[in-house]
Amino acid sequence: MIYLDYQATTPLAPEARDEMLRWLDGPGGSGFGNPHSPHRMGRQAKAAIEVARERVAALFPAGGRVIFTSGATEAINLAIRGSGAGGTVSVSAIEHAAVLDTARAVGNCHELNVAKNGQCNTKQDLPADTRLVCVMQVNNEIGTIQPTVEWHRKAKSANALYLCDAVQAYGRMEVTGADMVAISAHKFHGPKGVGALWLREGLDIAEVQTGGGQEYGIRSGTLSPALIAGMGVAAKEAKERMEQDADHVDKLWTRARELFADWELNGSAEARWHGNMNIRPAGKNAGGLDVNRLMSECRDVMFSAGSACASGSGRTSHVLEAIGLSQKKAKASIRLGWGRYTTLDEIETAAAKINAAAKEQGI
Repeated sequence: MIYLDYQATTPLAPEARDEMLRWLDGPGGSGFGNPHSPHRMGRQAKAAIEVARERVAALFPAGGRVIFTSGATEAINLAIRGSGAGGTVSVSAIEHAAVLDTARAVGNCHELNVAKNGQCNTKQDLPADTRLVCVMQVNNEIGTIQPTVEWHRKAKSANALYLCDAVQAYGRMEVTGADMVAISAHKFHGPKGVGALWLREGLDIAEVQTGGGQEYGIRSGTLSPALIAGMGVAAKEAKERMEQDADHVDKLWTRARELFADWELNGSAEARWHGNMNIRPAGKNAGGLDVNRLMSECRDVMFSAGSACASGSGRTSHVLEAIGLSQKKAKASIRLGWGRYTTLDEIETAAAKINAAAKEQGI
């Protein structure tokens, strides 16, 4: 099988897996202790978590705190719900559902428009009562890189906080300034089921999930040393390999653009993470592609028809609609994603299969 769905999840780094096994040690071993227990095994587990915390923090701006969570969705909920009540939450129209649905659930949600290239326009006004601005760093569906520095400044000038969903950016590029940043380990070769919320220095938010208050009194629940240790090693590897990984991704992007030259690119080609290629057929048959049939005929190539979180829902991508695509063109779009462990041969083989299957449909 050829895996080209890196936006949905990434392969677990072998280094992260090896570290996780140390903290899954069962009877007869000493790695399964509760990190909140005062005895030796508990202290060892806690020490592993604190090493991981430092490794995760090393990819954020200096200062601040890393709050471990079960993933980015929990981190986003903690940020939006814990940072205040009342007022307006302004979010870009192409945010992940974890941001959009939570902002709508807490009350007054104001959507910020995006241009056809997929970038959120910084010249639009914020409502006077805006308390929180949410603009992601890299879009999960079309890969566009957002002007997050400008949005952070704009939020600050409006006396609002700024939350950045950096799930697709963390470990791949520098995470730019924000008040709060949400990440998920399995998007940078760590394990599923663990993520973090970074809070800038001096910022306090309210507890949302009550209990033992294990994470600075902000997030309750017993932490998993295995998951967190794996996340920490994945962060360490990402930091050390960032330039190497980016160069590799750029080479794959260049070749893929050649192989899919007859397809239209959705979103900006320049302001984009090159590990994401969201494309649709060009020309008179642009809206005629049956993506479900294409995926069935290319079943040994793992790619997406949009966000993995909405797959099977039958809904048109809100991201593709927001950049002005018709329903037909949006439903004829596919997303290919690659990264550290993808080979050039895999890109070429996958492109041949996808192009041949599309040709069978008259595309």
